[in-house]
Amino acid sequence: MSALKTVDNSTLPLDTLKDRILKLKKEKNALIMAHYYQRDEIQEIADFIGDSLALARKAADTDADIILMCGVHFMGETAKILCPDKKVLIPDMEAGCSLADSCDPEEFAEFVAAHPDHTVVSYVNTSAAVKAHTDIVVTSGNARKIIESLPEDEKIIFGPDQNLGGYINSVTGRNMLLWPGACHVHERFSLEKILNMKKEHPGAKILVHPECKKPLQMIADKVGSTAALLDFAAKDDAKEYIVVTESGILYEMRNKCPEKTFLAAPAEDAECQCNECDFMKMNTLQKVYDALLNESPEIEVDPQLAAKALRPIERMLELS
Repeated sequence: MSALKTVDNSTLPLDTLKDRILKLKKEKNALIMAHYYQRDEIQEIADFIGDSLALARKAADTDADIILMCGVHFMGETAKILCPDKKVLIPDMEAGCSLADSCDPEEFAEFVAAHPDHTVVSYVNTSAAVKAHTDIVVTSGNARKIIESLPEDEKIIFGPDQNLGGYINSVTGRNMLLWPGACHVHERFSLEKILNMKKEHPGAKILVHPECKKPLQMIADKVGSTAALLDFAAKDDAKEYIVVTESGILYEMRNKCPEKTFLAAPAEDAECQCNECDFMKMNTLQKVYDALLNESPEIEVDPQLAAKALRPIERMLELS
């Protein structure tokens, strides 16, 4: 096997590096997809930017030969499951997800087995192995709609995000059994600091992702997925917003609404940038270039596992 090619572009102007990526993309018929939480410069060169649901839909509907998923590992897995005939790349194979890691597949399987009369609904932020134990996959954007489509008396397991699950329980009146998982970024926002920011910006509206804890949801002017928060800001008449989710979304918010001001909500720990996901930010333009150049790292999913994980994803797409 030949060694991977690595070109040191660290001293090149960003525009030159972007041009090289776009040239490779065209030569290889590759589709570059990016989550809203990616670095600004990656979102700039992406063919498609979206939340988990939009990325899944786009992956299922592309005629590209190569999908380069600029996101985290479970997103690459989802694309591969939906497109087994395509080569799916990710800039950094180590770009994981604290929420997905909070749900061990074997432990989740035991949990499901202990409640055999429950329908299993899993957040898309999970490994393929967890999806294989799932009846329906959901995203933060469609979870409420899908849960409300099920009979009111249906017993439901919801995993792994307990904050999103608790929010869905509160707005639907359900009593889903929640797996105790969470996202480290959304867990660390400071209620006190956000309220202080609100005092400094009294006209600002507070936009909160449902992966945040309940007290933050309760002070929100809008609770919603990244796509829902973006849509709200675009249609709303306020001029300032405090955004309580991973700060990568501010890039697209500022693009869509250049006349408005978007403020990244502070975390509890002033020493760290806890409103940023270290995993999402592991992807860089250099790694995007290297991935296209080498067609590696490549996401692979065992075909039998993929077949089991595909069913709940397809059901989500049918119900969305």
